[in-house]
Amino acid sequence: MAGKEMDASTNSKLKILVLAKRQYSGKDLLDDRFGRLRELPLELAKLGHRVAGICFSYRQRQQGVFADYYDGRSCVVWHSVNLGRFAVSGLVKYVVQASRLTREMRPDLIWACSDSFHAIFGARLARICRTKCVVDLYDNFESFKATQLPGVRPIFKRAVRAADGVTCVSRRLADLVVGSYRRDGPLTVLQNAVRPDLFYHRDRTACRQRLGLPADARIIGTAGALYANRGIDALFEGFEILAAKDDNLHLVIAGPRQRRIHIPNRPRVHDLGILPLEEVPALFSALDVAVVCNRNSAFGCYSFPQKAYEIIACRVPLVAAAVGSMNEMLAEYPQCLYEPENPKSLAQAIERQLEARTVVNLPAPSWADSARQLADFFEKVVHENPLPLKN
Repeated sequence: MAGKEMDASTNSKLKILVLAKRQYSGKDLLDDRFGRLRELPLELAKLGHRVAGICFSYRQRQQGVFADYYDGRSCVVWHSVNLGRFAVSGLVKYVVQASRLTREMRPDLIWACSDSFHAIFGARLARICRTKCVVDLYDNFESFKATQLPGVRPIFKRAVRAADGVTCVSRRLADLVVGSYRRDGPLTVLQNAVRPDLFYHRDRTACRQRLGLPADARIIGTAGALYANRGIDALFEGFEILAAKDDNLHLVIAGPRQRRIHIPNRPRVHDLGILPLEEVPALFSALDVAVVCNRNSAFGCYSFPQKAYEIIACRVPLVAAAVGSMNEMLAEYPQCLYEPENPKSLAQAIERQLEARTVVNLPAPSWADSARQLADFFEKVVHENPLPLKN
């Protein structure tokens, strides 16, 4: 992990193949043009690296080749393959496509992202094609259902341990990989970031008007995955506690959700459904207090909620569950933390923020910042430990 950092702009340009699933974090990589697995490859292309990707869709989507442009010039070429009705044939098609693309492109490095399957396959494909593999852990994949299938976890851990490099979304996840997986090779913490062209301070009144929200109300809320395993029930119950005391308090939510969650059915709850990414900054900016829910779980303890940085970039008062990375990031802002899965604690934290309106004064890194860090790490992996010559 240690070593002098290199300036990617002065080094040779790399050929990078990205392996990713198409649907993640409740969004579609290509249709929604969303998140870490879309933004970082684009920023790498902007730095001059040649980047291509193959994404595996677990849902029926248009298949084929898609060019995702950054600035009209730099682009990432994505090859999309569906799992389809017959899983085996879809898997075979994906493996054949990835193998063909690897032979044609001859990448300097494969960046295997998304889940345990991609980590395992990426490591094996790199060995077969005699190239380097870096595994990206944007969450604790051990908490994913697929990793809990019999026999998958030990194979996944071996793939992470044997990879030429590992990128982890949080310091806690990196510590887990070093301690539990016994990894001692190159590793870097690569946190989620924001798009500064979208997430910045906006006029609250204008944003409320844009979204059809009451101009003079006190409004709390969130945007993102409205899932029970993210602790969203605490927000609903915490709102009920506060709404019983404050007739002017409203709740706004948006994002994909599970059928079994119980959203309060009252006029002061505004459900905006699933918003395009471009509308999420307006939602955050319309709030008096934005909430980042999570649970003290195998997922929550090692995650790094992207929305935390997005809220900070919008200069909106924040309340977050005291779980994992949020404890470190908000160490100087204990008033912004609440006990996870505790509606009363959440209600108290929201009350404090409605009164004090504390804005977290931390820099929110851009995807361009993260891509430069990632490019430097890739350079280190590719050039410091060359593959042995083939006999």
